[in-house]
Amino acid sequence: MIDRAGVDRWLDDYVAAWKSYDRDAIGALFADDVEYRYHPYDEPVRGRDSVVAAWREEAEFPGASGRDELGIYDGSYRAVAIDGDVAVAVGQSTYTDGPDGPVAEVYDNCFLLRFDDEGRCREFTEWFVKRPLGADA
Repeated sequence: MIDRAGVDRWLDDYVAAWKSYDRDAIGALFADDVEYRYHPYDEPVRGRDSVVAAWREEAEFPGASGRDELGIYDGSYRAVAIDGDVAVAVGQSTYTDGPDGPVAEVYDNCFLLRFDDEGRCREFTEWFVKRPLGADA
């Protein structure tokens, strides 16, 4: 069973892994048999090694996001609901026009997560919408 603090730690580690594209940091987030969806309608990327490869653009997967230029992404997400091994988190992803540049895009995100007994994610589905520039959260 996962708790809110555990999910929030996982989300912080997720942001750090996305910023670094470090193979070990990405792999540590996910169970061996994870099913990862970039969009709710995608066929999942199956397995930890495949998720690592998708994040790092080492293989092509339908629906996978492109790898961001280092230094342009930041994210902040927090758990809003927990039920057993399932969590829902919301937050935002922010992209700048280059490292330390002005904000170019903001996305509002919702993640549906299922965790294993070790606190690794075994199911991940993301919903997101691009926020109009100048709109406040």
